[in-house]
Amino acid sequence: MIKAVLFDLDGTLLDRDTSVKKFVEDQHTRLSSVLSHIPKKIFAEKFIELEQNGYVWKDKVYQKLSDELAVRRMPPSELLDDYLTQFKHHCTPFPNLVSMLDELKKKGLRLGLVTNGYGVFQNDTIKALEIKEYFDAILISEMEGLRKPDPLLFERAAERLNVKTTECMFVGDHPKNDVEAAKNTGMLAVWKTSPHWDEAEAADYTITDLAELKLIIESKEKAVQTSI
Repeated sequence: MIKAVLFDLDGTLLDRDTSVKKFVEDQHTRLSSVLSHIPKKIFAEKFIELEQNGYVWKDKVYQKLSDELAVRRMPPSELLDDYLTQFKHHCTPFPNLVSMLDELKKKGLRLGLVTNGYGVFQNDTIKALEIKEYFDAILISEMEGLRKPDPLLFERAAERLNVKTTECMFVGDHPKNDVEAAKNTGMLAVWKTSPHWDEAEAADYTITDLAELKLIIESKEKAVQTSI
């Protein structure tokens, strides 16, 4: 029986692609005094290309961006500081995020969040989405000293929720770091489809919308009742 549902953050609950696009376009507008020589479209496309879906940290992104687009009137460190303080204002949830969390809480399920990233930055994102109060445990890699796909991080999350890993469902968008890693610890693995990966072979279920999770959980509940 599923007693807890755990989630990845970026690309699963946070519509990261939309959030990044909104931020970088706004950054270009706000900092037009130093960026106006670069067309906004080129600035945004280069930023998105360099950051590789979040897997390249922004200090390196802004250094390369400054070199390639000849940003001379503001150092990369100040562009990075702007990102760290302003990104949270552009955080965009996927559809049905809050209603889905409401439904799961009503079912009495314990909820957890397991994400790679920096503590302050990811906490700012969670607060911006206004979902912090839904979670019984939040694990951020920098604060835990572990990163997905390390199985210890998943096991630690289950322990904090006071459940076994086999009683957990994990929902994420990364085929290896989320789906495969969770399944390797005994969790039921749900892949939230992503334009960045074609498939997640290890997934027990695949969803395109967060609202579909309720149907999966209800089907599992019925299967348990039938077997009793």
